[in-house]
Amino acid sequence: MGDRTGLGGSRKLSNGACAALLLCLLLAAVLISFVLGRYPVTPVQLAGILLSRIFEITPTWTETMEMVVFNIRLPRILMACMVGCALSAAGASYQGVFQNPMAAPDILGATSGAAFGAALAILLRQSSAAIMVSAFIFSMMTVLLVIFVAGRARGKRVLGLILSGIMISSLFSSATSFLKLVADPSDQLPAITYWLMGSLSGTKNKDLLFAFIVMVIGLIPLILLRWRMNVLTLGDDEARTMGVNAGRVRFIVIISATLITAAATSVSGMIGWVGLVIPHLTRRLTGNDFRRLLPASMAAGAVFLLAVDNVSRCLLAVEIPIGILTAFIGAPFFIYLITREGERY
Repeated sequence: MGDRTGLGGSRKLSNGACAALLLCLLLAAVLISFVLGRYPVTPVQLAGILLSRIFEITPTWTETMEMVVFNIRLPRILMACMVGCALSAAGASYQGVFQNPMAAPDILGATSGAAFGAALAILLRQSSAAIMVSAFIFSMMTVLLVIFVAGRARGKRVLGLILSGIMISSLFSSATSFLKLVADPSDQLPAITYWLMGSLSGTKNKDLLFAFIVMVIGLIPLILLRWRMNVLTLGDDEARTMGVNAGRVRFIVIISATLITAAATSVSGMIGWVGLVIPHLTRRLTGNDFRRLLPASMAAGAVFLLAVDNVSRCLLAVEIPIGILTAFIGAPFFIYLITREGERY
């Protein structure tokens, strides 16, 4: 199979080696994330706190430490892993479906719709739960509108989807800018601006439950359709000869990828570059076979966002919005990838 949607020319790891590498990196990132923070918890204390839920252990830690580990750091760590996993899976899926290495989770306007929904809820002084739900609903509505407009467009269907996504995304971005213009500058405008920069601070268990359910619903079809996504890269005619309904598979993948993108954006705000950079990086380890690429991208995305979140909450006295850091890291890294000698797009 050709290298139409990714990077080639590098030596690929075996399935076992790739899985072991990503699993070790993820485990290390999770353990380090528990220890890092403004309230110190040593590795020995962390082990005791975690094992105390299973075995009878004499406490060498305070109740505050236990509360920090289970009520603050654990939900945030899980959310970082879930959001990174979802955005990376969506990015890899979009790149395969559209056969475009520049495709990202926001290509159909899902993030722009979520931004408008969140800004509208903040303007109406809704609760954090209502803001999350509003962002999710408007994100899905935006993509459905894109699909509707693309269905009326003439010419190639995939190109129509991309152009419709750009148009609708611009429309909702303008609407969000208008909401920022009329927002109260003392409280509403800062809240909207901070949400747009993306953050995992203040993650609650109810946020985890909502995101987990929606992401599982979206990820299951993507995982089951991995091999059919390989066939899509050969073209619709070739897919038809192999018994694959390219249009139906493409629609299911787009809806599923949009679902997990909407869920991730609604709970974390706008976090860019993860869905664009991580699939490219992972492709260098696994190749273009989606049977390996998709699970590896999910694991690598979780590791990446967890590492970036650690930097965002520990680098300065004030927490840095995670969307700023992903752009600082992702943009130069992507420039490095596309300017390497021998890489072709």
